[in-house]
Amino acid sequence: MTVNLSTPTVVEREARRYIGIHAVVTMETIDSVIQELVREVLDRPQIVAAGSGAPLVRYDVIDMERELAIQVGVPVAAELPGDGRAVGGVLPAGRYLTATHTGPYDRLEEATGAFRDWASQHGHVFDMHLGDRGEVWGCRLEHYVTDPVAQPDSSRWETVLEFRLHD
Repeated sequence: MTVNLSTPTVVEREARRYIGIHAVVTMETIDSVIQELVREVLDRPQIVAAGSGAPLVRYDVIDMERELAIQVGVPVAAELPGDGRAVGGVLPAGRYLTATHTGPYDRLEEATGAFRDWASQHGHVFDMHLGDRGEVWGCRLEHYVTDPVAQPDSSRWETVLEFRLHD
């Protein structure tokens, strides 16, 4: 079975506000934690009211063998005060490589590998460096465009991959 990934494109983004919840996960716990935190974020009426896009996961540090530091949240139209658990942040401006994966979430790791391979083959360098805890990303995002409740057919789920490029 092949990965259903659109042809990546480079887009220029302005800085964007978001609000999210930080978590440290492993590859074994990531799926359940993301589902739980998306529900938690979307259960906050002030966030839903200010939301300006699909739920997202921002990957800050990745060590696939040990742990991943992530944030699960949503873009917001205006700055929101955090509540101690959900905190505001800014997705940095810059050039991003983006593509859409269509299919179930359990194929995202494979889709991300294909995305990274494509970027490498086309001379794109991501805003990422190796640190003591793994890959440290300037801004690496997954946007969950499709609501699985509204669209139960996982073969039609869309996830936008958006990784900032190194300038």
